[in-house]
Amino acid sequence: MIRKYQFGRPIRTDAAAADLPAEKGTLPYLQYMDGKQFAYGMGDKDIVYGLGENVRGINKRGWIYESNCTDGPSHTEDRRSLYAAHNFLLVHGEATFGIFFDYPGMLTFDIGYTNLNEMVITPADMNMDIYVVEGPDMPSIIKEFRSLIGRSYIPPKWAFGYGQSRWSYMDEDEVREVVRNYRESGIPLDSIYLDIDYMDRYKDFTVNEDAFPDLPAFVTELKAQGVRLVPIIDAGVKIEKGYDVYEEGVRNGYFCKEEDGTDFVAAVWPGKVHFPDVLNADARKWFGHLYKYMLDQGIEGFWNDMNEPAIFYSEKHLKEVFEQIDGFKGRNLDLNEFWQFKGLVENISNNEGDYRSFYHNVDGELIRHDKVHNLFGYNMTRAAGEAFEELEPDKRILMFSRSSYIGMHRYGGIWMGDNISWWSHLLLNLKMLPSLNMCGILYTGADICGFGGDTTEDLALRWIALGIFTPLMRNHSALGTRRQEAYRFEHTDAFRNLIGIRYGLMPYLYSEYMKAALRNEMLFKPLSFDYPDDSFALQVEDQLMLGGSIMIAPVYQQNAEGRYVYLPETMKMVKIRSMDDMSFEIMEKGHHYIPVALHEVIFFIRPGKIVPFTEPAKCISDLDDRNLRYMHFLKGEGSYELYRDDGFSRDYDNPSNYTVITLEAE
Repeated sequence: MIRKYQFGRPIRTDAAAADLPAEKGTLPYLQYMDGKQFAYGMGDKDIVYGLGENVRGINKRGWIYESNCTDGPSHTEDRRSLYAAHNFLLVHGEATFGIFFDYPGMLTFDIGYTNLNEMVITPADMNMDIYVVEGPDMPSIIKEFRSLIGRSYIPPKWAFGYGQSRWSYMDEDEVREVVRNYRESGIPLDSIYLDIDYMDRYKDFTVNEDAFPDLPAFVTELKAQGVRLVPIIDAGVKIEKGYDVYEEGVRNGYFCKEEDGTDFVAAVWPGKVHFPDVLNADARKWFGHLYKYMLDQGIEGFWNDMNEPAIFYSEKHLKEVFEQIDGFKGRNLDLNEFWQFKGLVENISNNEGDYRSFYHNVDGELIRHDKVHNLFGYNMTRAAGEAFEELEPDKRILMFSRSSYIGMHRYGGIWMGDNISWWSHLLLNLKMLPSLNMCGILYTGADICGFGGDTTEDLALRWIALGIFTPLMRNHSALGTRRQEAYRFEHTDAFRNLIGIRYGLMPYLYSEYMKAALRNEMLFKPLSFDYPDDSFALQVEDQLMLGGSIMIAPVYQQNAEGRYVYLPETMKMVKIRSMDDMSFEIMEKGHHYIPVALHEVIFFIRPGKIVPFTEPAKCISDLDDRNLRYMHFLKGEGSYELYRDDGFSRDYDNPSNYTVITLEAE
């Protein structure tokens, strides 16, 4: 059951796909305090799940979080927000319920930070819709909530293959070299990502013709090898006379405005830019149809970046900073003055004042950006998604974004932002998965091996061992860091085999994704969702249930030769070195230490369950999904519901896509 409560005059976000009437009466569970915040008294054993993309654990107790989409690459434990705003919580304990704050401005969740057993939610103002979700158990509550917000995005099947990215592959020849090395090394590959340098001087919907002189021909050349090109699109439109996107946007009033009606000027990669007013329906349609320029050249996938939106500086604030710096010239700076001086420069980027200085046209009403800040990335991706439905109605286009809000999950997935090659970020990758699934975001994954910093071979192997299971499996690294393409490391055969396991398990991974998306369910669940009465399962945060058949337990510590695993019931352990080299062991319920070498992957099959698999291939389109083999933990008869479609069309609900496979084991 879902009940909606309305406070003040909410700004329409379109996060909910269903329009519910507002209830009259008192908001359940939460105490409404002083007209400014909401509070909930937590029991000692209560668990608080949710908040999608964020730092720390699966259980969010003990910290203070902010819904404030932020361009911040340092994902340390003291951060309060990352790139997204996912205002959904699931409380499990003395009372079990879900609650969604549909509010696009700054929202603070103090979950036992100030007072250990008190949760306090504080919005910047009191204009919001609040949805209370109830059900008999946690999976039912999530299913109810997901039915409210709508079906999760479904990418083309090739987008489940292994992808290689770098900031940046600078020209055709460098891309060819990467593809050639993958193919010669026998390591599967389905996509190459193009970062900002493929553009003409960082201008959206342009191509550097010196580096990519004939992009359509190059796209065709790579596609013949089973590889797709996936270019980046940024939020800022370069201010440049003669640039058609800029001039058309200015002419039609499609950019965000200053209070005086002039176009807001910020700066990102190309220097000074305007931001498309994607909250304006007309501007959103215009911006979305700009993707046609790339679609017409054969491109079938995109990633949207810098769409919090990130701001290097605004023209107005930069001028103010220079004026203040002049005042420090010739002075003897003491401690306080030095920090003031240093802060002037450090606070230029993503300055709070800048976000309060420009406006959107929302249904004919001018609304200051900070009131709707968390909707920008969502609506940039929505612009593309709505355009794809019109331009390519029968074809799936890959789309994922850095910034998001609940509702964007209908138009694309996300990657988990600019992480670093740290072991702690490998674990954070795992912990974000169920929280994101609760909010409808199924197509997700982190930058494998880490984006910033220099990875190591052991970290790369362990991260790929987790990436085998995440829907988005992309290796991405930053300018100036160690090259981390899989073929560059000493033990190339280990990388070949691990990535091959991803392809071998694709019949299971794809089936479970599609069933989760089409039935509004989670792909990744905490153990507590399936074992709610098991006190140990309630505490486990480094193992996840994946689909209906398996539990994953990756190794995430440096120099570890294995790991401890808790089994909430008797399971069959699968240890894989390649799809032709695997072993099985039935293990009883309880705590176990399991050796796991760098070149191995483990997972666990539940009793009565089946996992279909196939032979690896160089790319998804070459996989044989008709001659399947099966791992299982059966005593007698069991069945598995396989989902198999063409991987390209939107004919998701066709009954012929489902096949029930029945096995009988002695």
